[in-house]
Amino acid sequence: MRTACSSIIRFFMSSPHLKIARELTFSLATGNASGQHRLSPMEIHLKQLLMKRAALAAFLASSLLHGVTHAQAIGPDPTAASLAADGPFAVSTQTANRATGFAGGTIYVPNAAGKYALVAFCPGFTNSQSAVATLGRRLATHGFVVVTMNTNSVFDFPASRATQLIAALNSVAAISTGPIAGKVDATRRLVAGYSMGGGGTLIAARRNPSLRGAIALAPWSDNDKNFSTNTVPTTIVGGSADTTAPPSAHANVFYNSMPTTTKKLLAIINGATHSFPTTSTPNQPASGYQIAWSKRFADQDVRYSPFLVTDSRLSLFASTGPF
Repeated sequence: MRTACSSIIRFFMSSPHLKIARELTFSLATGNASGQHRLSPMEIHLKQLLMKRAALAAFLASSLLHGVTHAQAIGPDPTAASLAADGPFAVSTQTANRATGFAGGTIYVPNAAGKYALVAFCPGFTNSQSAVATLGRRLATHGFVVVTMNTNSVFDFPASRATQLIAALNSVAAISTGPIAGKVDATRRLVAGYSMGGGGTLIAARRNPSLRGAIALAPWSDNDKNFSTNTVPTTIVGGSADTTAPPSAHANVFYNSMPTTTKKLLAIINGATHSFPTTSTPNQPASGYQIAWSKRFADQDVRYSPFLVTDSRLSLFASTGPF
């Protein structure tokens, strides 16, 4: 059986079609984020098909080497439609009280028994946690414990927000009462943030290599733009019409500063302004990427790999995938 599986894996991994997918991804990544590599609808469709082949190869490799299909296969098989809707988990809310290092917030907890990865989600400059509540709750319904946090001051800058993100993770993981009790796998932690919270997310990832993932939405960081030592799998989503944190001065720069050995993804939504994480419905590319990235790297669930590709709603895409 092992010999047969090994042969299948070699076929998929050596396939000329997979080579094409790799080359497409490489051309996007090595082209950095300058905008010269944009795929046609036909190329997008081809790449999505090829990424599914890559994901199947990863699935087979995981089965052969570890004897399991997915490290944490939580929930049904994903589809494009399921990533644009609430997930299968009903959730309860719980208050995170102000604690050492951050100002509390709201915790969204799946009702179903089990151990879930923990996500701290930081808002932007002058915002409270309510600014990211819609996306935070949506993520929780896909099988995560999510705390949408308040910062000590709404005027805190990214470096401070980075410190507070880790404080929120540590504080929430220690709660032993209420709906969250017994449901956090503290070994699987992620950070996410919007605007200055997004900048804080990138700084927190750079400082804390044990994090499973980072998702920065419309990230802003004016003085700290070098993430060349970041090894945490990181997704950055921006908007092409963002005049507060223009991708050319923020998202693209952050992405390009990270090494090519880091698992990273950049998605710029065509026409989106700086407020897209707070004013758009969760049925948007940012939410889909956040869910798929969290699933792939917190849960090690390769079923989500085919969705970490470009999208017709983007003006720019780059990654070091396939993932």
